[in-house]
Amino acid sequence: MFGLRNKPVRYLLQAFNYSVFMALIWYFATEPSIRILADDEAMITIAFAHAGDLREPCRKLSNEELQELAPNMRKPEECPRERSPVSIEVLLDEQRIYRETFEPPGLFQDGSIDVYYRGKMPAGEHHIEVKMDDSVRKKGFNHSIEKNISIDPAHILLIEFDSVKGFSIK
Repeated sequence: MFGLRNKPVRYLLQAFNYSVFMALIWYFATEPSIRILADDEAMITIAFAHAGDLREPCRKLSNEELQELAPNMRKPEECPRERSPVSIEVLLDEQRIYRETFEPPGLFQDGSIDVYYRGKMPAGEHHIEVKMDDSVRKKGFNHSIEKNISIDPAHILLIEFDSVKGFSIK
């Protein structure tokens, strides 16, 4: 290979090439600094998956309707598949920072929606209010949380939702 049959010279050149490559990686891993947040900013993140309530309530089938069905199809209730849209609103110090309405996905509009929002907010003491409406049968927001929070600079405020526990702010 190019007349270099001397093993020590090949190893020396190979070590030099590896050193140059590692120096380039080290430089680009440490030197170009990226600043996403200012010194007085924090991050707010909303992340959860949720299926809205059924658009229409389940209906109890009469004995005549049950007899018309095949034996393996006889269920006491008939429930529609379509789900309600989900609306979310977030207020920080009584100023709206996020509002979105999600239509349920799927062929029959029966899937759960995935909510993800990330934004900057000033660090410090705040009053936060998160509201969600997931039912067309009930008027207004049927899930909410209101809380006074304190967030340090460069920290993340996480808002999650659980169908049983409701909203949680971490």
